Amino acid sequence: MTTQNDTRKSILKRGALLAGTAILGIGLAAGIADSALMQNHNAVAQPIQLSGAQTALPSFADLVEKVKPAVVSVRVKTQAAAAGDEQNLDDLPPQLRRFFRERGEGAAPSKPQPRQGMAQGSGFFVSQDGYVVTNNHVVENAVEVQLVTDSGKTLDAKVVGTDPRTDLALLKVKDAGDYAFVQLADGKARIGDWVLAIGNPFGLGGTVTAGIVSAQGRDIGSGPYDDFIQIDAPINRGNSGGPTFNQKGEVVGVNTAIFSPSGGNVGIAFAIPASTVKQVVESLKKDGTVARGFIGVQIQPVTTEMADAIGLKDAKGALVAEAQGNGPAAKAGIRRGDTITAVNGEAIKDARELSRKIATFAPGTKATITLFREGKSRDVTFEVGRQPAA
Repeated sequence: MTTQNDTRKSILKRGALLAGTAILGIGLAAGIADSALMQNHNAVAQPIQLSGAQTALPSFADLVEKVKPAVVSVRVKTQAAAAGDEQNLDDLPPQLRRFFRERGEGAAPSKPQPRQGMAQGSGFFVSQDGYVVTNNHVVENAVEVQLVTDSGKTLDAKVVGTDPRTDLALLKVKDAGDYAFVQLADGKARIGDWVLAIGNPFGLGGTVTAGIVSAQGRDIGSGPYDDFIQIDAPINRGNSGGPTFNQKGEVVGVNTAIFSPSGGNVGIAFAIPASTVKQVVESLKKDGTVARGFIGVQIQPVTTEMADAIGLKDAKGALVAEAQGNGPAAKAGIRRGDTITAVNGEAIKDARELSRKIATFAPGTKATITLFREGKSRDVTFEVGRQPAA
């Protein structure tokens, strides 16, 4: 009669045999390998060959060769008024002028001299005749602007106009020429699209980095028209004003800011979308400034609680907190407590979208706003005003 202990001993013996066989197999394999090495010790080593599927990684080389000549480094000499309220003798009353002269001090504290500095960034040609796009903060307070091309040539440029609200600026090369340029994309970049950034990080010039579009519609608190593309391509100081390209070689955005606790790249950068750049560039080229539509209301988001309270089905649109006196909205009968839900028949998602939408209208044009008031929707037509200067 076989006991349970006998069965266990039998299994253990078989296991030991199998393990021993495995060890023997390893020894044989090692012996065969040593033999093969002895027979082929004089053979030439062969490179490892990968299959086509394994080597099909994206290359940006052709794209870089195509668009890089249109990207420039921007060097700026700046001058800003110094802070302070000190005066020279000429600004003082006669009695005080005599007082300082009699004391032999020569003068009251002199008027502070303007502060001079240097700035650098990136830019890119958008026309054959030498128009260049960059950031407003790159050329702010500029007294002298120079562009360095990919070939190393230095060009003098002037500031045609700036738009602080979107942080864009348009420059023009002073010398006539036939310059390589790139197109602004018509379509909107999609989350997940490959993108390529070229710029002048840390003054190094001509640097290429790649990544993907990681988010859309970002509001980073820089202004009322924030609608940034978020990308994860390495962007650093000096990349400001440089282009981000799609795989067709079209500019989908202008790099303008990074999120960074350290001041360097951490994988989160923000670019102004091409649709905004187009509009601003056209206005700056034509008038040197950007004229935006103005409705004359203070607005706030519609929360779920607000929507329930006023009987609105969805928490969408923009709630009017105040209609400014004699403004376009007040003249059209729009009042506090109204909820703006659409403009020219297009639904408005939130207060930010309303601001951006109205800003695209030329002053003096007619527009129709859909309001929700006292449980009912109604349309109001008004003439778009001109937004006051910042």
